[in-house]
Amino acid sequence: MSKHDHHPTNATIESQYEEYVMPIWKSLDVPLERATGCTVQDFDGNEYLDVFSGIAVTNAGHRNERVVEAAKDQLDEFVHGCSYVHPNQPVADLAERLSEVTPGDLQKSFFCNSGTEAVEGAIKLARKYTGSKEVLAVEMGFHGRTLGSLALTGNRAYKAGMAPTINDVAHIQPPYGYRCQSCDGGPCTNACATNVERVIDSHTAGDLAAIVVEPVMGEGGIIVPPQGWLAELEAVAHEHDALLIADEVQSGYGRTGSFWAVDHFEAEPDIVTQAKGIANGLPLGAFTASAEVADTFQAGDHLSTFGGNPVACAAALATIAELEDGLIDNAADQGAWLAERLDELEARFDVVGETRGLGLMQGVELVDTSETGPQGVGPAPDSTLAKHVSRNLRERGIVMGVGGFHTNVMRIQPPLSISRTQLERAIDGLEAAIEAER
Repeated sequence: MSKHDHHPTNATIESQYEEYVMPIWKSLDVPLERATGCTVQDFDGNEYLDVFSGIAVTNAGHRNERVVEAAKDQLDEFVHGCSYVHPNQPVADLAERLSEVTPGDLQKSFFCNSGTEAVEGAIKLARKYTGSKEVLAVEMGFHGRTLGSLALTGNRAYKAGMAPTINDVAHIQPPYGYRCQSCDGGPCTNACATNVERVIDSHTAGDLAAIVVEPVMGEGGIIVPPQGWLAELEAVAHEHDALLIADEVQSGYGRTGSFWAVDHFEAEPDIVTQAKGIANGLPLGAFTASAEVADTFQAGDHLSTFGGNPVACAAALATIAELEDGLIDNAADQGAWLAERLDELEARFDVVGETRGLGLMQGVELVDTSETGPQGVGPAPDSTLAKHVSRNLRERGIVMGVGGFHTNVMRIQPPLSISRTQLERAIDGLEAAIEAER
């Protein structure tokens, strides 16, 4: 059924998905027809406040005017020529901008189409540069679903029926103080970081190429490491002649109130992977490294037909401009207010085990205090309550994500353009939904 035949409804769209789309979609029950700023509208005319941003993608807001105009202008010039066959200005300009905004001396970028591609490309580059093969990742981390990055993803739920993935990957303990035996449920300490050497000694062959880490873990449940944790990983990586790869696919582009999540910590990664918020919804990914590391790649070592699409790169340049013109500052300001308000929820409700995050990347962990959590640490995760709270929020006209290793964390990741009034509405709704469903 074409939308030009007559106006579709939510039911007709969902029916088409059921019949023609592979059964992997996980509906929030909000089919999308139009979106502007922080508001989305379904095919039945219902409007919702979006505090999930399509999984932390539309950082500059839905249909941001500056981004849309940049994409339209490039569409009038040309759409594709393969950026690695036909050098063009949007790609060149974006690569230069990334050398300016990425941490440390990162200078050269490779452009692809998604976060999982960026992670896989970064692993290839690290292996080529170091001459080593083994990779460390973090338990509960998420780095993508293609077979290479899936090996790094530390969650069996994503791997069931998909093995084997690539070899030579081991996992270290996450900085998850709330459910950490080493930290006894308190604030996470660097005990989690010192555990890395034990894993290297026990589970590798002494051929380490990289340690891959999300500076703030997204799918794992918005887990923020303690100060010193990333610096310790950087030191360990370099002691083993390996590289530190910061996966900023979800946490980058202003999400945490700084351009990069790693900016909050005293560490400088050797490679940064990017996607999601980079082009405000257009498909684009990248990984950026120092010239010394990047120049290890020779012609033909890596390529992407659609990588660095000029329309997406033009949108990315406009996105960066929007972020630097006030959206990152807004994320920091609103995030500070949000953290205080979530602390109040934690104090009020026993079912709110912990609230945590940076900027506009915040999580609310819902628990069942009548049962003990995994390994006897903390109360049991309550994924059922999270599901019910999410549904209750939709009935109130609010879209909020659910995630975490135990699928019990409410994820608050709105467009960075969100106003205080909109954010207050979202948290008032969350409070009411928890009260109604607990």
